[in-house]
Amino acid sequence: MAKDYYKILGVDKNATPDDIKKAYRTLVKKYHPDLHPGDEAAAEKFKEINEAHEVLSDDKKRKNYDTFGDPNGGMGGFGGAGGASGFGGFGGFEDIFGDIFGGFGGGRSRAQTKTKGEDIIIELSLSFLDAAKGCRREIAYNRNEPCKTCSGTGAKGGTAYKTCDKCGGSGQIQYTTSNGFFRSVNVRPCDECGGTGKKIIDQCPDCKGKGYTKTATKLTLDIPAGADTGSYIRKAGFGEASKNGGKPGDLIVEMRVEPSKIFKRKNFDLYVEVPISFKTATLGGKVKVPLIDDVMDYNIPEGTQSGKVFFVRGKGIKSSRGTGDLYIVITVEVPTKITREQRKILEKFEAESDIKQCPQMRQYKDNVEAMYGKNPY
Repeated sequence: MAKDYYKILGVDKNATPDDIKKAYRTLVKKYHPDLHPGDEAAAEKFKEINEAHEVLSDDKKRKNYDTFGDPNGGMGGFGGAGGASGFGGFGGFEDIFGDIFGGFGGGRSRAQTKTKGEDIIIELSLSFLDAAKGCRREIAYNRNEPCKTCSGTGAKGGTAYKTCDKCGGSGQIQYTTSNGFFRSVNVRPCDECGGTGKKIIDQCPDCKGKGYTKTATKLTLDIPAGADTGSYIRKAGFGEASKNGGKPGDLIVEMRVEPSKIFKRKNFDLYVEVPISFKTATLGGKVKVPLIDDVMDYNIPEGTQSGKVFFVRGKGIKSSRGTGDLYIVITVEVPTKITREQRKILEKFEAESDIKQCPQMRQYKDNVEAMYGKNPY
């Protein structure tokens, strides 16, 4: 029975490519062999996850899998019994199948498909300012790199191997089954050579026939200004080595940005909460407002209410994709402890104030009177 690749990745059959990519990344982080050294069950699970992703992330393979249960596009054929009808058993249909599968007699072999190596996903933690301004970071990780001694062949000197006798070097074997008038053909990796198309005579002493070696890798990354949590950098060819001579996988570095104690961010826009005194709110005045690279003076107009938002164009995060704006959110600080003399001054101020000077209080009073039909004060 074919493997349920959707179940392996934990997605439904209507999953979008983004859903599949997200599920794959989550599972890779959970089951990567580096996190489970010596755990054969985790290694097998990791292999299944990559196999499922390879099929479901490829439109053609996914369509074949959904239609035939086989990513290579397994098909069934039929013909007359005992040579009846003009097809001569298979006749014209055999030519069609021969073009697709290399013929039922095995005369023509199907070229081996070299698979790309697995991707490596690394999470990189950045401070808020480093992500906003951009920075340079060096990362270190381990990966399977093509063996330099044998050029990734796994054979001593890169030449001590021969063509596999069973598959003829194609790396694949055709399996034909018959059921009455129906005949089906499936193509699977050769079990003799593991799908490589070749058999090693003498193993490479450095990689022990695997074709790759575990290598500590260091890489310097230029993080662009405006990086945010979930954004990533892809370095082609810096992932795992292919197991059958294909291209290496990619390195995917995902960003995780630490929150700021001062700023809140929305795309490239910045929001900063600035506390001001009761005096400044009433009479107006200058306040210091932090920016990404500096601090600026901003004039607060008189009569500013708590919660008022001021907008400054072009003072947000600057990146190659655009420049954000700055939003200054005002909070009026009310003193919690005052002296007896200060209390008298405030009471005198309140008594001499006209409610017309406080539009929000006047509106509130009018709304309450309208609700009750009278002045409840």
